Amino acid sequence: MRFLMKFGGTSVADAQCIRRVVDILEQHHKAGDELAVVVSARRGVTDQLIEVATKLPVAKDDTAIAPLIQALSTQHMTMLEGAAPAHIAEVGAAIEDQLIKLQNILFAIYNLRELTPRSKDYIISFGERLLAPILAAAIRERGIPSMAMDGCEAGILTTPQHGESTALHESDDRIKTKIGPMLGKQIPVIMGFMGCTREGILTTLGRSGSDYSASILGAGIDADEIWIWTDVDGIMTCDPRVINDARVMRSLSYLEVMELSYFGAKVMHPRSIEPAMRKNILVRVKNTFNPSHPGTVIVRNGQRDNRVVKALTYIDKVAAININGAQMIGRPGVAKAIFTILADHEVNVMMISQGSSEANISLIVDESHLSAAVDALAVLVKQGIVREVSHNHDVCAVAVVGAGMAGAPGTGGRIFTSLGAAGVNVMMISQGSSEANISFVVSQSDGPRAVRVLHDEFQLSEESDE
Repeated sequence: MRFLMKFGGTSVADAQCIRRVVDILEQHHKAGDELAVVVSARRGVTDQLIEVATKLPVAKDDTAIAPLIQALSTQHMTMLEGAAPAHIAEVGAAIEDQLIKLQNILFAIYNLRELTPRSKDYIISFGERLLAPILAAAIRERGIPSMAMDGCEAGILTTPQHGESTALHESDDRIKTKIGPMLGKQIPVIMGFMGCTREGILTTLGRSGSDYSASILGAGIDADEIWIWTDVDGIMTCDPRVINDARVMRSLSYLEVMELSYFGAKVMHPRSIEPAMRKNILVRVKNTFNPSHPGTVIVRNGQRDNRVVKALTYIDKVAAININGAQMIGRPGVAKAIFTILADHEVNVMMISQGSSEANISLIVDESHLSAAVDALAVLVKQGIVREVSHNHDVCAVAVVGAGMAGAPGTGGRIFTSLGAAGVNVMMISQGSSEANISFVVSQSDGPRAVRVLHDEFQLSEESDE
């Protein structure tokens, strides 16, 4: 079989983890499988790079640079020594060369007092640049040919938006040409999270960019399956920090995963699913630290569960915004004005609800976007487009997800009857036409109880005929 396997930051956290990854790859290689690998930065490295880079333009001095370079050198050389001791000289020199490049660009940011989106993309790509050569060397240590490549070298072409670029469909042919001939002969280790424009300018793919890379590359090589290796056994019915008896789901549809991830669940980002969905490639989420567990399979239609609801997501770092005004009634363009000005201020709207009277529109945004949203909407108040804007921090949002809800009478009744019986007041409700997601807002204090009630109501902790 042909696999694209992606390993996240926790899967490559240290030398022992890298050896465990190579064990997995070696087993598949010996079984005759064709493999391509996408790897993330070591956990925490990208955050370190962002923190230092964003502070440099206003820093009083450049003293933050040297400790960062030294820490990255120590971390990665220690990993190299533990995972691929026979390749220390060769790969160690490559790591030091990358660190010199990183140091030079950081000094340039400090001296110019400016961090451009293009420079930021280049800087945050170094987590993958430092890690991929180590994994490739560890694979060679087992006698399996392997080489590290960046996303551009692997064939990923993107739009020019720095920080949130999108892969172009012509990437498929480039990837097939560049990676296809390697398969079966060696294991290419591709740096996740990045691609390049047609002009060769480096871009990054935004949130969950390494998963997105995996899906793009998996589609490009026509993989039989894409495996996303992480530190949990699969996608769970709810966040286990909220529901301690949450269960790993054996199967989900593309639609269900997209609904869960759109609403903030820590599963594959919606964009990460699209390339696999376009080629109808099975995606599997597995645990590097428990590789025998079957994980969660993601396919086009999933397997119909005997329960209509499959999973819940719970987000507590959100805020509600209420936009009111009788002048909104029957006035074309009000919604356009609201969402245009929010988009101009880079505010992401997670939920929308509007009454049939048209006199009120309610929104849910990430808590970090609230200030920008309120400032932006104040302009519409001054222009007389809306009468008032109010907001509420003390809320949380819950999404109830399951493809089986589509066309199933009574699901909404079960949800809100059980919440009412538990004394949970629902402040806002939103449902899309797919019927695979019913989302609602409750007070912060009611959130965990609401999730517990629904998890029990739909018996999500119990195994079923998935």
